[in-house]
Amino acid sequence: MKFNNLDTQESPYFLLTRASLSATAMLRKALASAGLGNIRPAYLGVLMCLWKEESLDEALAKLGTREGMKIAELGRCAGLEPSSMTGVIDRMERDGLVERTSDPDDRRAQIIRLTAEGSRVRGKVTGAVDAALAECFAGIDMKRLAAFSEVLRAVLRSTNRGELS
Repeated sequence: MKFNNLDTQESPYFLLTRASLSATAMLRKALASAGLGNIRPAYLGVLMCLWKEESLDEALAKLGTREGMKIAELGRCAGLEPSSMTGVIDRMERDGLVERTSDPDDRRAQIIRLTAEGSRVRGKVTGAVDAALAECFAGIDMKRLAAFSEVLRAVLRSTNRGELS
């Protein structure tokens, strides 16, 4: 594929970028409408990974242990670069969603845990995300949406960002 077509309606990069920006704007609006103004779309990958970890802990009867994740592991799970993680975690901590502590086994590492607020907002956040995504993908056949998701995974793999957890 060559980048010689200057028609923005035919450029996969332009279309992908515009679609991402539009979906993010819809998501931001849905979160605000749900009274979740402190939740930013940039937080979702981190929250999803921590909620998944929390669910696993509950399933394994670790209720109350609040294990959390090492920041490097969390970054890999959320698909964020280490340089981005620090800022995202700083803002999430400021917004009362996570807390960080030193890893007792490795003084250089930090453990990120959900706060009670970070756990409490899960249902409202997932509801707002579902509503925004339903609007974004309205009228798109599920088979086409599944194929689209596979194309996006292939793009991530080919750009060496495909370590999807």
